Amino acid sequence: MGVAVIGGSGFYSLIDGAVELSIDTPYGPPASPVHVGDVGGHRVAFIARHGTSHTYAPHEVPYRANLWALASLGAKRVIGFCASGSLRADVAPGDLVVIDQLVDRTWGRPDTFVRSPDVDHVSFAYPYCSALSGQIADAAGEDAWPPGKIHRSGTVVVVQGPRFSTRAESRFYASCGFDVINMTQYPEAYLARELGLCYCGLALVTDYDAGIEGDPSVAAVTARSAFEVMAANVEHARSLLGLVIPALSAGAGARCDCADGGAPNVVAGR
Repeated sequence: MGVAVIGGSGFYSLIDGAVELSIDTPYGPPASPVHVGDVGGHRVAFIARHGTSHTYAPHEVPYRANLWALASLGAKRVIGFCASGSLRADVAPGDLVVIDQLVDRTWGRPDTFVRSPDVDHVSFAYPYCSALSGQIADAAGEDAWPPGKIHRSGTVVVVQGPRFSTRAESRFYASCGFDVINMTQYPEAYLARELGLCYCGLALVTDYDAGIEGDPSVAAVTARSAFEVMAANVEHARSLLGLVIPALSAGAGARCDCADGGAPNVVAGR
């Protein structure tokens, strides 16, 4: 099994007929049991990032356990769906952004597998696997998402949560040139890199964060409104996986340097 999927809010049943596996890790149990099933005739593992009943707040998610559990099952590539707010008027709710850069604004989260005395410094200049992201964007096309709703690149700013941004914060992040805002892409993307896993972040845009500057008709995000948009996009995500998983399996030899960027002592120890 080479591909795993991590689902964000509302993505707890993307794989039909899955077998539930309870896995323990050196970092405790993952947020949910790992479900293993078929997508397009290919075995895929799925884990619910926040737990099956959304019991983990963004800063409480057991990120290390989640990634370790997937790696222990033999996953080599991880697709991370995540609910995100838009910081641009031209990126609308319902859009899909294939993230290629990340800005971390979180604090206090366990965010590394590295322990002394085997200290290592891992390259993270390019946080996402360009080979995996490109394959997904190419495979998706307009068959899985409505025309014009897929953005092939974007920068996510990751905030601590669980609260949403103030208008001043949202204005600041937009002025920095960030495209979407999220609460979970860090440390998830980085931990995947330490394990030598190829990771792709897919931002499912649910809202306009604190609204659009100069347009009072656009309301600030609420948890309820974000969940509603997310639920409406579940079928698009199913279609996307149905196209992407077979394409990834066919292109298993695509070159990337994610494994080379991992921490040697971590990869050898799992």
